[in-house]
Amino acid sequence: MTVPNGRDGLEDQFAQWRRYVQRRPELRSADADELEDHLRGSVDGLVAAGLHADEAFLVAVKRMGSLDELSREFAREHSERLWKQLVLTGDAGNPSTRSRSRRDLLAMVVCAIGAAVSIKVPELFGLGFEDDPAFYAPNLALFTLPWLAAFLAWRRRAARPLIGALLALFALGAVAANAYPLGDGSQSLVLTSIHLPIALWFVVGLAYVSDDVRSPRRRMDFVRFTGEWFVYYVLIALGGGVLVAFTFGTFDAIGISPEILVSQWLIPGGAAGAVVVAGWLVEAKQSVVENIAPVLTRLFTPLFTAVLLAFLVTFGLAGVGIDVEREALILFDLLLVVVLGLLLYSISARDPLAPPVLFDKLQLALVVSALAIDVLVLVEIAGRIGEYGTTPNKAAALGENVILLANLVWSAWLVLRLVRRRDPFAVVERWQINYLPVFAGWAWIVVLVFPPVFGYL
Repeated sequence: MTVPNGRDGLEDQFAQWRRYVQRRPELRSADADELEDHLRGSVDGLVAAGLHADEAFLVAVKRMGSLDELSREFAREHSERLWKQLVLTGDAGNPSTRSRSRRDLLAMVVCAIGAAVSIKVPELFGLGFEDDPAFYAPNLALFTLPWLAAFLAWRRRAARPLIGALLALFALGAVAANAYPLGDGSQSLVLTSIHLPIALWFVVGLAYVSDDVRSPRRRMDFVRFTGEWFVYYVLIALGGGVLVAFTFGTFDAIGISPEILVSQWLIPGGAAGAVVVAGWLVEAKQSVVENIAPVLTRLFTPLFTAVLLAFLVTFGLAGVGIDVEREALILFDLLLVVVLGLLLYSISARDPLAPPVLFDKLQLALVVSALAIDVLVLVEIAGRIGEYGTTPNKAAALGENVILLANLVWSAWLVLRLVRRRDPFAVVERWQINYLPVFAGWAWIVVLVFPPVFGYL
């Protein structure tokens, strides 16, 4: 790992190290101060012994041990603190923290109920879920994500101008979902239904970072929030499935069918409210479950790498083209997005001071494999467009694959330099953070520009 020479470079390393320490739920601010004082003293002693500043820093960090070991040690010394953090939402011994936790809980309940009620409001105007899929498909995210954003903005005490920007962006999404004359079989309707939730999720991200909009660290925290939110939502959905099964079983036992209750109220209301509940859980447990990230990435990265390599080998042996019809395009784009998500999630969970390891090489193989598939899909799409002309689906897929191609090419280069110890991990992290607005911008382009450009086809 390359570390800048000189005192300024050393202070940068201290700041980076402290930011990572502060992510640990077991360590309070005072604990971080104590550890940093210890680290600085060790560095000063090594510099006095004749080591360069960068060498002294690395040796001192290594002597202190990994942050996992440090956090476990603090957890043993303050076991009651860790238990309160796992079971409650903060330090139960602190009255101000306990009061804030209760306010957060109340705000979450209000927003979750708001989301659950919102999804039923269209029925008051005769728009049933089964009868009007063309209305619900592009509008689903608008029933839930504004409430999640409201909870996060309230928790961050967002400034009024930023709240105004959030309202304006959600209003723009509502216009995009409902102003265009999109028919039930319209390709633009499908594209809007897929891309509008993505665009609005980045609006949720703006609410998440509203306490420090310009901070790169907060943007990476939002990446981690996204992954943990997804995990919590899946867990809630699985629990909801069990609840539905027991509801049917118990009511059937007394000869009453709960189908209307479950299908028209429990499932839609629960699914909408769970969007906010999952966000609250991530916030309430504040990185307590951050170990989920490395576990999931280390489990699925080798599996996805194997699948992509197997596809490339099979493709080469079979010698057939790739189907670029709508379903296949969605599948390939989803696959590439999952690969990018694994990369982002692993970056958000990685120790920024750790040297390159075998897992980094595995990630390089994953990115290169995804890059090869992206090139193959791009070639097929370009050939079909040249032969048969363009459609909204093909144009959207072409743009998305070009955007992913640019990200994957540079990601592969940076990870290669990381593996070869030419660049620090911070360079990889900074590239991904700075590229996030590109994805948000493209999602808005597809939602706002594509329908009129292609005649609402």
